[in-house]
Amino acid sequence: MGEYTQWEYRSETLGTFWNNPRDGVLETVLNEWGQEGWEVINVITQSGTSKYRIVAKRPLTGDVRRRRNWPE
Repeated sequence: MGEYTQWEYRSETLGTFWNNPRDGVLETVLNEWGQEGWEVINVITQSGTSKYRIVAKRPLTGDVRRRRNWPE
């Protein structure tokens, strides 16, 4: 069986109940995530609010796997 890509995921909610996130804030967050290798795979609007949940993924590296297994 061939190797397959394993992913790590990240999500964050932007905005508040009453106010959408400003374009500059959204753009800054997305640019930072892109520089870190994250790819946005979904944006979910929360019904009745001005909140957005952004979901992203990137390939899981051996370094990240090791850090997750370190005792705290």
